Amino acid sequence: MTRPDKLLDPADRQKYDPIFMEVVMGVQQEAQGSAPKQPGALAAMFHKESVSEALQGCAMLIAGWNEGRIDAAGVVRAARALRGLELPDLAARLEGLDQIDEAAGEAGTTP
Repeated sequence: MTRPDKLLDPADRQKYDPIFMEVVMGVQQEAQGSAPKQPGALAAMFHKESVSEALQGCAMLIAGWNEGRIDAAGVVRAARALRGLELPDLAARLEGLDQIDEAAGEAGTTP
């Protein structure tokens, strides 16, 4: 069963917008800056596909954020791709976005 989107209060969305964008933009940068772990055309093709999936998941997250929600399908899509790129810490960061209103209040930490 897929988890539901998390709806955000408009005030919370505005308040946490810088944190959300920092996380998503950082993920996009890291994914685009990654390189295939193995040499060869096949590895490059799979790497390119994984980067594309991560970026599409991030685009879904941004679109959902603009509508006042954290898009669960976008989180799953991007996190799966990030794990395929061997970036599990970034995947975990994205998965923590649904707790942005809880985590951000704890001593200035970010998800």
